[in-house]
This record gives sequence, C-alpha cells and structure tokens, in this order.
Amino acid sequence: MLKTLFSSSIRAEILELLLNRPDDKFYIRELAGILKKNPSGIKRELDKLEEMDIVTSEKVANLKYFKANKESELFNELKGLISKSLGLHGALKSLLKSNRIKTGFIYGAYAAGEDTPIVDLIIVGSLTPPLLASIQELEKKFSKKINCNFINQEDFKIRKKKDPALRKLLAEKRITLLGRV
Repeated sequence: MLKTLFSSSIRAEILELLLNRPDDKFYIRELAGILKKNPSGIKRELDKLEEMDIVTSEKVANLKYFKANKESELFNELKGLISKSLGLHGALKSLLKSNRIKTGFIYGAYAAGEDTPIVDLIIVGSLTPPLLASIQELEKKFSKKINCNFINQEDFKIRKKKDPALRKLLAEKRITLLGRV
C-alpha cells in the first residue's frame, strides 16, 4: 500500500492539497490549474487514490468533483505525515498554494534561522475564513504564533517601490513561499 501511495510526485501534491483542505472539493481541471500539472495525469492519480479510498468523488452536472475522504482510516495519519514532512514553511507554502495565493513569504527572526515562537508572514492577497482557520491549525500543530500581514496585490506593488520600511524588510533574509518578491 505504501509503495502504491507514494509512487508519484503528482499524487503526493494532490494529497498535500486535498488533505490540507478536506472540506473543499475540486474538479480535475481546477486541480490541474492549482498544481500546474497536466489534467490527464491528475485524473489518473485521483482514480488511483479513489480506489484506495483516500479520496471520494461526486458528479455534479457534467463535472466530477474530488475531495479527501475524512472517513478513511488513513486520513489523520496521512495528514500528519504530510505536515511533518513539509515542516512549517512547507506547510505554509502548501496552504497558500491551495488557497490560490500568488505571493507569500516569511521574514524576521524565523527566516534568519532563529528558534523563535513567532513566525512573521506576509501574504499578498486577501484573508478568507478557511485560510485563517488553516493558519490557526498550523499554529497549534507547530506550536508557533504565526503573525500574518495581508496586503492586496496593488498595494504591494506600490509599497514595494515607495515604502522604505517594506523595502528594508525585503532586503533582509526571508523565506519565499510563493511568487516573486
């Protein structure tokens, strides 16, 4: 089962996305767009995961939606395994990607390599309730306070050029999770 489960990088990315957003359902082209993968490869992997009872599907009109099977015996273990294997910044990256955030980065003491209880994070995008709930879940899981600052795309572009505080912050050590800073 393990060999079958982890034999594909696409499958691992699908699991990462679906397990981090277990209440959301996605159709194949939507997943392909988020993961930037070929839809036929996504379909093949989803079919295999459905055979293993790790994902479920539901047909609505002429679209087939897939979501994590929270009733699966492996759900909690897989979710924990993926979270542990990614580490905090990997889990944040996965979370931002699954919420269609284009740019995000960690700055401050954590990015500089210090063992600190606070992680400073800038997200270029908007705050949504599912994103906030997932960030709070990561705080508990990693025993870190995640200090999120949300900036919309337009403001970020302007402030990047004109705001001396943001320019200074961008010049310091950071961990880029997604996008170009």
